[in-house]
Amino acid sequence: MRHAALLFAAATAAMVMASSARATIVIKADRGGLITDYAERFLSARANGEQVVIDGACLSACTLVVGMLPRDKVCATPKAVLGFHSAWRPTGGGRKVASLTASQAMMEVYPAELRQWIARRGGLTPKMIFLQGRELAQIVPPCATSVTASAARATRDQHVVRSETTHATLVARQAR
Repeated sequence: MRHAALLFAAATAAMVMASSARATIVIKADRGGLITDYAERFLSARANGEQVVIDGACLSACTLVVGMLPRDKVCATPKAVLGFHSAWRPTGGGRKVASLTASQAMMEVYPAELRQWIARRGGLTPKMIFLQGRELAQIVPPCATSVTASAARATRDQHVVRSETTHATLVARQAR
């Protein structure tokens, strides 16, 4: 009976740890995709209070992160690069057609200083424009070294917490 109570307590503690842990999303090489998919992903991250570290390429729809999460929840490392272009939708035969409505919607999501940066470069066009380095640091807060290290550690720790909560592992812990 005592063993069952300990097992229950350990399982409950593991579930609480797993559910209360704040995930950190690290973006390293994201080429973008459907705007709706990214909007859903970043709304979820915002609702869960997740931190996003941009540590490489964040292109196209991925750039919505800058406008959809609070400024204190997004940071960029020196390796970060944001890439912007006009939105498009597929047509029959594998072709693309520009979507002015989707491009305008993206622009409305971006913070004012980013909209101004894009406007100074001719606006959103089919040609990709890149924001990085000092210019990026003026718009997206740079990550502190500790934030980057914490992101890597948090990602690893969450994986460990999730993978270690099996019944057999809990029983083995109790046996020690």
